[in-house]
Amino acid sequence: MQEQYNPAEVEAAAQREWEQHQTDRSLEDTSKPKYYCLSMFPYPSGKLHMGHVRNYTIGDVLSRYMRMNGYNVLQPMGWDAFGMPAENAAIKNGAPPAAWTYENIDYMKKQLKSLGLAIDWEREIATCKPDYYRWEQWLFTRLFKKGVVYKKTGVVNWDPVDNTVLANEQVENGRGWRSGALVEKREIPMYYFRITDYADQLLQDLDQLDGWPEQVKTMQRNWIGKSFGAEVAFDYDVDSVGEAGQLKVYTTRPDTLMGATYVAIAAEHPLATLAAQKNPALNDFIAECKSGSVAEADVATMEKKGQPTGQFVVHPLTGAKLPVWIANYVLWGYGEGAVMAVPAHDERDFEFANKYTLPIVQVYAPKAGDQAYDSTQWQDWYGNKDDSLVTTNSGKYDGLSYQAAFDAVVADLANNTHGTKRTQYRLRDWGISRQRYWGCPIPIVHCADCGDVPVPEDQLPVVLPENVVPDGRGNPLAKMPEFYETTCPTCGKPARRETDTMDTFVESSWYYARYTSPDAQTGMVDERAKYWLDVDQYIGGIEHAILHLLYARFFHKLMRDEGLIHTDEPFRNLLTQGMVVCETFYREHADGKKDWFNIVDLDLERDAKGRITSAVAKADGLPVTIGGVEKMSKSKGNGVDPQALIEKYGADTARLFMMFAAPPEQSLEWSDAGVEGANRFLRRLWRMVHEHVAQGAVAAYASGELSAELKALRFALHSTIQKVSDDFGRRKQFNTAIAAVMELLNTLAKAPVADTAGRAVAQEVLETAVKILAPIVPHATNALWDALKPGSRLAEQSWPKADASALVQDEIDMVVQVNGKLRSTIRVSKDASKASIEALALADENVQRFVEGTPKKVIVVPGRLVNIVA
Repeated sequence: MQEQYNPAEVEAAAQREWEQHQTDRSLEDTSKPKYYCLSMFPYPSGKLHMGHVRNYTIGDVLSRYMRMNGYNVLQPMGWDAFGMPAENAAIKNGAPPAAWTYENIDYMKKQLKSLGLAIDWEREIATCKPDYYRWEQWLFTRLFKKGVVYKKTGVVNWDPVDNTVLANEQVENGRGWRSGALVEKREIPMYYFRITDYADQLLQDLDQLDGWPEQVKTMQRNWIGKSFGAEVAFDYDVDSVGEAGQLKVYTTRPDTLMGATYVAIAAEHPLATLAAQKNPALNDFIAECKSGSVAEADVATMEKKGQPTGQFVVHPLTGAKLPVWIANYVLWGYGEGAVMAVPAHDERDFEFANKYTLPIVQVYAPKAGDQAYDSTQWQDWYGNKDDSLVTTNSGKYDGLSYQAAFDAVVADLANNTHGTKRTQYRLRDWGISRQRYWGCPIPIVHCADCGDVPVPEDQLPVVLPENVVPDGRGNPLAKMPEFYETTCPTCGKPARRETDTMDTFVESSWYYARYTSPDAQTGMVDERAKYWLDVDQYIGGIEHAILHLLYARFFHKLMRDEGLIHTDEPFRNLLTQGMVVCETFYREHADGKKDWFNIVDLDLERDAKGRITSAVAKADGLPVTIGGVEKMSKSKGNGVDPQALIEKYGADTARLFMMFAAPPEQSLEWSDAGVEGANRFLRRLWRMVHEHVAQGAVAAYASGELSAELKALRFALHSTIQKVSDDFGRRKQFNTAIAAVMELLNTLAKAPVADTAGRAVAQEVLETAVKILAPIVPHATNALWDALKPGSRLAEQSWPKADASALVQDEIDMVVQVNGKLRSTIRVSKDASKASIEALALADENVQRFVEGTPKKVIVVPGRLVNIVA
């Protein structure tokens, strides 16, 4: 064993050994319980960041711990490889997205390997490879035939310059993020998954997920948004509309129908189109509405604008005529594209009604007290459904509580055939068509005679050409006859292949299942999936709490219903790790723009507690502003390169710091001092083992008489085993486990271990400490184990078990308080009487300094403390 810890040599040697023995290979073994641990796979952006390092280290620690506990562990890795970033890079660099992607995968794979992750690389997948997306297309065609996938027109953000659909986040101040063109709302044909058919299952099955954070389950429930209300039909006023018909709205509050004073419709609504035929001003307003974003968040915050159509509809209960307005806050495609406006009890309607001087009718008020309308109370009235409020200004419905009013109004609507009770969901069907190149081709052929025809199974996959360099103006596939020209699989006539590609969320919705059988040739998965699924532990950021996790849960149910898998849910337990955050530094220009500085480019001053008090740039010696702690990002210059950290300190130091600095679910604040501290601890551990083995080989303590001091050391050891086993297994709090090992080594350093018995106990302590730390710092512990136990492999060792006999103490420590303040600690026999404990406490030197004469009272709590009232 070398005297000095050399992480580069130690880590290279350990990784060679693991590869030689195929230590991380996962094979199906029914003789062992299985444990499938999965971290969300990365997008191959080019470099790992500290968020990656933390995510994958957490998963690796759990995987190694469970393997030591006798589980057959699967920990795979792959690449979420399709998507816009690759297209953007291709446009910038003039190279195909495929080349950029594969180059990044190669580099990032080397980085991941340098971390020493116990990954079965034989199961590696990349979602951009045909052998993966072939099965996605296969499922798509099956679901299309069943009607689970369908086609309809949808409203999208359209960039008229780049001729492409923009995601909501690509619309900036109403303009395309790249072209700067004013974005239009446009209806185009798109393919949809009927996720709404599974809304109830997705909602109900959340109750199965006891291992998920409540916060995530609440976010999913809110996104699905099950609500109970009514569909209300307003007859067209034939004189103003010019034709008969009905305008339908869905409302969760039919009890407020008597307060409806107008209806608002989307710019795309047929009534709006009809009204605009004779009104140029309406045409202009409709065009303005169509140029806005279709994102709900944007609609919620934008200025509310509207135009009257001159049309009216008939209130279904009173017969009153309500004006029809086109409003920019009503989205087409959400419900019926129309809302009944009750401005007294809805903030959005209230704002609109005040702006355009529309009537406001209060229909709820407190049972007693002032019945006058107070516009500041609308939210309380609207949200409160208890019996403290009753209806008012509602004719026959006056004086009713929420539920009574709800039931009475719905019953009357049903009786006059103008409404019915209905359950509604906020969740909408999942539109998966993307007018982009770098994605999975949608396996549909368009035939003039046969319509939309799914590509037959024996013609899959529809392969995406990989040598294309997009220019950012529309989908390149739509300009490639060699791709889209084909023949109809049904009639054999010339036809056109679909050029849209799928939403990349589709690939990430089933990758976890493909890992179980990555080389399956006859389907998405094979029999091996029954052994491995579901995932026992899933790890990833809270930012994926809604869409990715919801889509993955939906896809799991689709595959279940196709007979491919046997469970209802994909992920049994979910851990959402916190962000890695770091100090930011900047200089602000007169125009408000900021130049950000990385910490390595600054000279810092710190106070006694290590907090940064000032910073100057090394380049010019001028001060910079300390911006506070934020999530690491390139844009704010506060990222730390994992590769540089590994090259300087080694992967184990990075792993140890990540696990010690904070519990997994909390944000981790980056600290150079913390990294250096982690490295010092590893060097200290190395030094302790080196000094121990330099004295000669010795077996770990097994039996025999021990001194009181060595018994105390073994008590500390096996108490630590008990604690860290709980920290790893139940609590998943690795920082406290590391702290416990540090404390154990401090105890060892003070113990008398020079004689034969002492060296045997020291061997036991060091072997155990190495085992406990093995999941966290696998390289260093691999070398230390070789030194402590030559001829055996750490990878084959089991997790240590606490020795019950070592936890039985002959003597115990009891604290002594005087007037409630801690003054000393005494060691007593575990069988000592209260009288002898009291005598020992009163005889203690430290205690005597605070007790004059005979104390008023002495309280002995056996096994815990002595409290003296002086």
